[in-house]
Amino acid sequence: MPRPYQCTVSDERTEKASVLYCKTNADTVEKAYSCNRCMKGFLYPMELHVHMNIHTSKYSCSECGRCCRSTNDLARHRRSHSGEKPFECTVCCKRFTTSSEVIVHRRIHSGEKPYKCQLCDAAFSASGDLNKHMRIHTGDKPYKCHMCDRAFNRSGHLNGHMRFHATHRPYKCYVCDMVFSQPRGLSQHLKVHRPQNPHKCGECDRAFVDSRTLGRHMRVHTGDKPYECLTCSKRFTQCGTLQRHIRSVHTNTKPPPFQEISQ
Repeated sequence: MPRPYQCTVSDERTEKASVLYCKTNADTVEKAYSCNRCMKGFLYPMELHVHMNIHTSKYSCSECGRCCRSTNDLARHRRSHSGEKPFECTVCCKRFTTSSEVIVHRRIHSGEKPYKCQLCDAAFSASGDLNKHMRIHTGDKPYKCHMCDRAFNRSGHLNGHMRFHATHRPYKCYVCDMVFSQPRGLSQHLKVHRPQNPHKCGECDRAFVDSRTLGRHMRVHTGDKPYECLTCSKRFTQCGTLQRHIRSVHTNTKPPPFQEISQ
């Protein structure tokens, strides 16, 4: 069958204009056929039929149980466990897990940007970058905060927003001075003050809901400080105390300079 309709982004051709439109706008067209195992959506029933083979395939990973369509797909998937990177860029010698990753990477050297926005002059070397850019035009904000009603068009913007919740702690314990950013954190903490807490401290009158919390409390008496700042070597009994130290003293340090010292 002749395929007169060609995609303006890739070299793919289709026999129907409607098929080309769906392929070109795959992120915005409603996907009416969804998998009842993983809820992934598809444009056509045949695509769903092919996808279902993933859940029933005989080519399964011995490490995580994931099913693949073929031996080649399984071999590619296994590299995620082994760390093998057999494909190398001939320009900078950087290595990759799949050949498609090399193709996208080489565009950094060539300057090729085949993915063009149809609404403005922006162009990108990878389709994922174009998809992110299109949210500027569509107003789509798929990254939603689970603590408030804010939503964002990029995951990085959501991560930055979540740091606000980490420092803003409006939920205060009415028994002691502990504060929390989420109500469930306060609810969990209040168990510490309940008389039925079975794990009692032998050094003071505090009692705790579990042995792990008691173990953290015992550092107050033993002086154990397993959390060390990698910038100034100061040590702390609690991870939260160390994180507050980092934010106030080492604000511009990346990555966060701390680790828990194994005992």
